[in-house]
Formats: sequence, structure tokens, C-alpha cells
Amino acid sequence: FPSHDSRLRIQFDRVRFEYVEGHPVLKDVSFEVKKGETLAIVGHTGSGKSTIIQLISRLYQHQQGSMLIDGIPIEHIQVDSLRKGMAVVLQDVFLFSGSIMDNVTLRNPAIGRAKVVEAAKLIGIHDFILQLPGGYEYNVMERGATLSMGQRQLLSFLRALLFDPAILVLDEATSSVDTQTEQLIQHAIGVLTAGRTAIVIAHRLSTIRRAHRILD
Repeated sequence: FPSHDSRLRIQFDRVRFEYVEGHPVLKDVSFEVKKGETLAIVGHTGSGKSTIIQLISRLYQHQQGSMLIDGIPIEHIQVDSLRKGMAVVLQDVFLFSGSIMDNVTLRNPAIGRAKVVEAAKLIGIHDFILQLPGGYEYNVMERGATLSMGQRQLLSFLRALLFDPAILVLDEATSSVDTQTEQLIQHAIGVLTAGRTAIVIAHRLSTIRRAHRILD
């Protein structure tokens, strides 16, 4: 799995999946995300949006059809290799008790402070971090309890950028945030998806407009 190739192609061909036998959640689903493109997925609750993410992450195995990454059946790619090459940013952001630096690097010694600061500036959240007591050493507390939903989301974007995924899967959680944070989030999404193969569960019109294609 070419984990540093940010232009992989994803193909679903007549994919069927059911959690309960006889009750398909996905039925003959076909789409393609070309190299470097962003696919926005829209639809009502229960329409299978999150299921598509779970199949790409191989949390579940599809029952029929084919799922290909650069022409390779997904079941032929080692799970650990696949997941190392992906970043999945969900609505419920996981942060652990510790510094911002530890949370965004996951204590990976290969990611130095200079790289973190550079990425934070690129996304546009460096100033926000510096305003916190201790800056990058600020303790976010367990599950990010001391930060707003939008601030937690921005840190999850920074974490994703630092690990430079080949495939970005993003559940865009931008509800209930103030206008300034919303602008930062939309800028961060633009930086993250630029030139990268991405699948975005889209809740905002601004993200849908940015996508190369829409699945509904």
C-alpha cells in the first residue's frame, strides 16, 4: 500500500453490504474517486454514509461487488498497511488527557515541534493554539473537555495533516460552531483535501461546492 501517495483511486463496483441478513444497507453501490479528487457523500440518517467509511476502513467486509484501491481489491491489502495510509476524522473527535503536542503527534518521535508548528500555520490554527495557556503544551484534558467542539475538530485536522495520509475520510462535523471557527474549519478542510484523494460526509453547502463529485 503506497502510504505516501496522496493520489490514490478508489472504486466501488456494485457493492452490497448488510448488517442483518436480508436487510441491505448498501445495495449495488458504484462510484469512483479519481486520484486527487474529493467525493462528497450526502444523504439522510441511515442511508449508509457511515457504512461506506467503515467498509473502506475494513471494519466490516462487503458481501458482494468489489472495492478497489488503485485497482487492488481491498481485501488483498493488509489491514494494518491500509489503515496506516488512511486518516479517518469522525464527528466524535478523540482526544486524550495530555498536551496538544502529544494529541496531534500521538507521541510519534518522528514528528518534531517545527513540523507541528508549520502544519498548524498551514491549516490556520497556530494563533489559536498560542492563545491557550502554555500554547502547544496546553493540557486538553480527557476527551478535550476544556475545548469547544470546533476547537477539537481543528486539532483532529492538524493530526490528520501531520500523518500525511494517502486517503482522507472526513465526517465533516461543523454544526453548532461560531462563525469564526466555521471559517477556520472550512479553510482546514480545503488544505487537507487539496490534491488528496478524499471522501467527505458533507453537512455544509461550502464543502459540497468544493467537491469534484457528489454521491447521494
